[in-house]
Order: sequence, then C-alpha cells, then structure tokens
Amino acid sequence: MRVKTAVPIIIAGVLLMLIGIGQRTFWAPPETVTFSVPAGAEAGPVTVIDAAARNDDAGDVDITVKSGGPFTLAVGRAADVDAWVGDAAHLRVTGVGDEELKTEFTEGEATVPDPRGADLWTSEETAEGSVTHSWINPAEGDFSILLVSDGTAAAPSDISITEPNDASTPLAVPLIVAGALLAVLGIALLFISPRSTGSGRGRPTPAPEGSRAYLRQQRAGADRGVRARRMVHPVAVAAAALLAGTAVAGPAAAQPTVQQPAVQQKDKAAPDGAGKAKPGAPAVLEPQLERILESVATTVAEADAAADSKLLQPRAGGAALELRTAGYAVRAKDKKASAPAPVAGSPLLTRVIPTAGEWPRTVVALTQGEGNPVPQALVLTQDNPRTNYKLVSAIQMLPGTTFPASAADGALKELAPDAEEGLAMAPQTAVAAIADFLTSPKGKHKGTFEANSFADAITGFQAGVVADRDNAAATISFRHVAQAPNTRALGTEDGGAVVFGYLKHTYSSVPKGRGDSIDLNGTIYETLTGREKTEKGIDVNYGEAVMMYVPPAGSKDKIRVIGAAQQLLAAKLK
Repeated sequence: MRVKTAVPIIIAGVLLMLIGIGQRTFWAPPETVTFSVPAGAEAGPVTVIDAAARNDDAGDVDITVKSGGPFTLAVGRAADVDAWVGDAAHLRVTGVGDEELKTEFTEGEATVPDPRGADLWTSEETAEGSVTHSWINPAEGDFSILLVSDGTAAAPSDISITEPNDASTPLAVPLIVAGALLAVLGIALLFISPRSTGSGRGRPTPAPEGSRAYLRQQRAGADRGVRARRMVHPVAVAAAALLAGTAVAGPAAAQPTVQQPAVQQKDKAAPDGAGKAKPGAPAVLEPQLERILESVATTVAEADAAADSKLLQPRAGGAALELRTAGYAVRAKDKKASAPAPVAGSPLLTRVIPTAGEWPRTVVALTQGEGNPVPQALVLTQDNPRTNYKLVSAIQMLPGTTFPASAADGALKELAPDAEEGLAMAPQTAVAAIADFLTSPKGKHKGTFEANSFADAITGFQAGVVADRDNAAATISFRHVAQAPNTRALGTEDGGAVVFGYLKHTYSSVPKGRGDSIDLNGTIYETLTGREKTEKGIDVNYGEAVMMYVPPAGSKDKIRVIGAAQQLLAAKLK
C-alpha cells in the first residue's frame, strides 16, 4: 500500500516541477514584443507618434525609425507638438493594435520648416538611415515624438515600437515548489514503517468475541483506518487539483499579450491644431530653459563683440533689440560711451515659468554672470510654436531690492497687459504711471511708488539740469512715454504681478530767444550730431526698461520698482 500511494505522488510532483520549469524556459514568452506601422501607410512631411502609442506601464520603450535619408527626431509636450504641426499634412501613430501600430493620415500643407534647434523640444536628435530612440518621458504629462526629413520630402514612416512583453507565468514558481513538496512527501512515504501493536511479530491475538478487550481492538482498528484515509485522501486531492489547474498553464500562458492604453484624441476645438496642455504643466522644463539661455547669451555676446545688430535678430527683439542696436550705433561714434551690460545665461538664480498655453509665451530668468555686478532679469518671449524665444528685455536689479519670492517657485499664469482684476493696478496702467511719475514727480502718482534708486537718479538729473545756470537761455522739458506693445506681466502666488515695461524718454532743449543757442561742444551730443551748437534746439532720446512688482488688490503696499536699464538712443537737432 505504501508503494502504491507514494509512487503516484512522486510522479505528480515531478510533473508539476517539469511544467513549472518549462514555463520559465522553453515555454517562456519572449521578453519583448514589437509592433510596426503597416506597410504602405500614407506619409506626409511630418510623422507624429502620439503619447497613446507608449504603454506607460511597460517600462523601457524603444522606437526604431528607418529612412532613406537624414531626418530629425524631436520630443515635446503632446500639445506643443500638435501646435507645431498645425495644418501640415501628417501621418499620426495613434496607438498599438493587436498585431501592428494604429495610424491615421491627415491632409494638409505639403511643407514644414526645419524643426532642428527649435526651443519647443525637450530633446532632439538627427540621424541618417536609422535610429533607435529610448522613449522616456522627461517629466509628468503627455509627450509626443515628431519626425521630419527636410520639410518637403515625406517623413519616415518605417517605424516600430518595442516594449517589454507583459505576458507572465505567475504559476511557474508555485508549480515548482508544489511539485518539489509532493515529490519529497512521496519519497518520505516509502520510508515510513507500518505501525504494529502487541508483543509478538504477527498480528495481536484476538480477544474472545463480546469481551471488553475485543471491543477495544475493534475501535482501535477503526481509528487506524480513519487516520490512514485522512493521510492519503488530502494528498491525492491536492495533486489532482494542481494537475487540473495547470493542464493548460504551459503553452497557453506563453502567448504574448500587450496591455492596450486608451487612445487619447487631440482636442478638435483647439486653434491651429493645438491640443490642450495638462493643467499646471510649465511652458518649458528647466533643462530647456538652460539650453535657451545659453543660446541667447552666446548670440548676444557674438553681436556685442562685433557691434553688429544683425547678429542679434535670431535671439533678440523688442526693447532689448532696440537698446542694443542704439548702443552699438552710439559707441561707433563715441568709443567712450558706455557699453550695454553683458547678458549672462548662467548661473541661473531663479526663474518664472508660466503654465503652458496659448502663444505668445513669456518666461523670466534671473542670472548673474561674472560681468554683471548685480543680478539681471532676462525676459524671453516666444511668438508662436514655430519660432524660438527671443530676449525682449534685460534689466538689472536695483541695489537693495529683491526679486519677489512668490514669483520664483513654479509655473505661474501670464497676465494680459490690461488685466486689472485682483491687482492694485493693471500692468499697463502701472507702466504708464511710472512714466507719468518720472515726467512729473510731484504729480498725481507722487505716492504710488516706493522710493527707489532708479527714480531718484532720473528725477534728480532732471531737476539738476533745469537748475543749472548754464541752461538759463534754454527751455528744457522731459517726457517719459510708456510703450504699450512691450509690456509683459506674470502673476505671482500671492496674487500680485511682476510687470516689465519699456519707456521712451525725450530730453528736449530749445533756445528761449532769437540769437540764443544750445552749446554742444565737448559733449556726446556733439559727437552724435556733428555740431558744436544749435540755434533751433535738440532732442535727446533714451530707452528705459523697468521691472516692477504690483501688489494684489487690497494691499497697503506701494508698487515697487525693482529693476531698470537705460540706454541713450539718439540725439537729433530740431
């Protein structure tokens, strides 16, 4: 009986172990699974691989792209990639099907610009022939991949996505363990000796029927039978259950399966094909910003060295371009004129990055390079998805001021220049107010601003010129005018705003009477005009960039001027 019971248990255990080992070896599914774009898929100048084509639970995902020529592979936020594609014809990889990648083609414009070097991308690479890209999202949110050849030729469409196979063999280890236990149990049964009772070798001498001894022997025999059944039946039942549960566990579990992510459709209502960015997502990631700042600083440094404003144009605009262009012109005539403050891309002290949304977009970086005695706020603006950020203002912090702490820690909202809800004063109104105050220090905005060194220097200079006896024969006036198109504003976490503005300052001097003249001899104005004096008068123009903090509505604080930059633009005879 022991052999008849033990041998089936051992065989069952060995079978279970073999099945478990087989699931981990010759029945094991492949480690990765690959899906490709269907042959013959229609192509356009752009190919987009949607975020939905990446199974976020799959871990490492590799994308292999093959092409007959050079191409660019760029990664960006899904909404930004869609905005860049705009109305261009494009092939879109929308997800993973049962056996191949899902695609759709959209008709549209036949050409696109060269995407290389665009600030919109979190990363990019160029290749020729083929490339395998490890698709790892650089931050939270949805990211897509854009492929472009030269903007005219068809973008690559020979694409495959390889990801870990999520087909698993969860029963392999339990089967091996259960089989080993059964085999050990069977072997142990072979070596268990049968229990014997009585003093002799054979069976005990039966007691007389009906006696008490006879009844005890009958009960003992029954108990042994029950114990034997309790030992054998559970083992047999367990073995049968394990075998039944794993009869198809080998080959069936080895079939590869892929968890299908939900396809995410882009927002059809978004303008120009732009999708909606994830709420709270910053317009640029910090590595992007550092790369942009390096490019801007390098471009400005090259233009400064050559005193060539044409070199500025790829990376400068607005007030920054006007002030530097004028600075080059002034220094070309007068080498003693002060040079514009250098622009430093690093070290990055802090930054204000608004949430991703519509264009134009504005970001602010506070840096201080070796050539800058004080920190410098760099205001960068991107006009549309297909253009790069340009430096529109470079403003030195005023001594003793601090950059608003609440503006330094995350993605904040960009405000319209006329936005006044929640603020003590609308941004554009604040810029116009500082212009009015500098023109008339004792006017209606006398108590609007905290005392600051920029306003003190300007108003002090103006008062000194008027009081100078050498100017008694001239009528002198000063006028500061806000340049509305240059106003930028970013909300701060405390409900206030950091406002950047640009003013045109005109210093006008006109002789009072017939025969009077303005003496220009020995001044920079003589150098710029080529005249030692003028009987008609002169207008001297300056550009003034300002940075202010506007408190929230209801605050008792005044508006603070925390940064400024001034540059002589021109001197013109009347």
